[in-house]
Amino acid sequence: MVSATIGKAPAPKVRDQQLFIGGKWADSASGKSFPTINPATGDTLCQVAEADATDVDRAVQTARKALESGPWPQMDAADRGRLLLRLADQVEKHARDLAALESLNCGKTLADSFGDMQGVANTLRYYGGWADKVEGRTIPVRGNFLSYTLRQPVGVVGQIIPWNFPLLMLAWKWGPALACGNTVVLKPAEQTPLTALRVAELAHECGFPDGVINVINGFGEITGAALVAHPGVDKIAFTGHVETAKIIQKAAADTLKRTTFELGGKSPNVVCADADLDAAVAGAFHAIYFHGGQCCTAGSRLFIEHKIHREFVERLVAKAKKRKLGDPLEAGTEQGPQVSKEQMDKILGYVDLGQKQGADLLTGGRRVGDRGFFVEPTIFDNVKDDMAIAQDEIFGPVVSVLPFQEVDEVIQRANSTDYGLAAAIWTKDINKAHLFAKRVKAGTVWVNCYHVVDATTPFGGFKMSGQGRENGEAALEHYTELKTVTINLGSAKKNG
Repeated sequence: MVSATIGKAPAPKVRDQQLFIGGKWADSASGKSFPTINPATGDTLCQVAEADATDVDRAVQTARKALESGPWPQMDAADRGRLLLRLADQVEKHARDLAALESLNCGKTLADSFGDMQGVANTLRYYGGWADKVEGRTIPVRGNFLSYTLRQPVGVVGQIIPWNFPLLMLAWKWGPALACGNTVVLKPAEQTPLTALRVAELAHECGFPDGVINVINGFGEITGAALVAHPGVDKIAFTGHVETAKIIQKAAADTLKRTTFELGGKSPNVVCADADLDAAVAGAFHAIYFHGGQCCTAGSRLFIEHKIHREFVERLVAKAKKRKLGDPLEAGTEQGPQVSKEQMDKILGYVDLGQKQGADLLTGGRRVGDRGFFVEPTIFDNVKDDMAIAQDEIFGPVVSVLPFQEVDEVIQRANSTDYGLAAAIWTKDINKAHLFAKRVKAGTVWVNCYHVVDATTPFGGFKMSGQGRENGEAALEHYTELKTVTINLGSAKKNG
């Protein structure tokens, strides 16, 4: 178990990074590289090898060979599970170093990164337990036949993960894929490749056969596009922006490869007048400001019943003004930087747009300092449903407060978005809670809590928030092909 406490961590020393293909470090074919940045300072941490189509092809061919020959396809399912369990143990053993590297590269606080390491270990361990339980069924068909089904690996899986939870998203992708016997080619986000490369190294040390796990760094337009279009890739699993998913889906159509998408959200967080206000204020604060709002389930649309609107907002503003921003590796820092200058500028652009469209800016909305990419916790009040800040996924520490009168009204307004990833309601009325949970269009609904996600529970979205589900048993279906086998048992012989 990863310890729940961690003090200040020294900044890890980072060397230039290569690609990880076939169990070996390799330079890119072109020799190109790109810088990865420390978002707390804007300084370059190291250079990272940039994969192009040639490197993608090499990684896919290597993964195909490992899928079809060598020890991996011959390995007992229980042994695959033991490798995942061993990797989980290694993540726990190196949790402090991995957390520090994660914070250095993506800007989340050390405490949050440390918490992610437990989530990574839990996910790998959960799917390690599933490896020898991916089962088929016998089916009673007509006639003298025996029919049964087999669940077999879908094949070589291309996986593209985002920058906000680099290592946790890796675990969500690797866990079910490897438990089912697939091989993987992973492209981490170009902003945050460092922990993925380190854990690939740990996986190799744990005994995963060469070629089962491959990590290629690069940009979506080149590396990601080549991975999606490659005819040797059987499935693409993507977590990221909806517009990128549309591009992927079109590109994947040429080879009819399977796709699953975990995309964005504009999650409604509803606070009723009968709620425990202390818990609801703390929950609403965590819902939007966790990891600086850079969370796909962020509670960025905060619906507050009119009876408690004023008091609730005053308490939320007071809490926001006390939030401590700073170096994510410092103990006591509550909010680190946004991941990049591009992301910071996007957030500040929405702050300007919200004011131009008539929302009331109560606090925040400015860059903090002139070094690094820090944005103040920001609260807009009296936001209208059709304003850009209430419709678009900002992916930053910006919350829109929308007063409401009745539950039926707020359910309709909660659903008036293209997204449907998550939703929450704070109330002591169990009937109200169940009604909301049934009628709101979201893949996850929280009641009197927020951001509670576990490896055991399916995660995904309605509408433009995605296709398919990650985590839990549900994810296994996306990493297997279902095969039917029917055997003629012959005519029954008569006695006598």
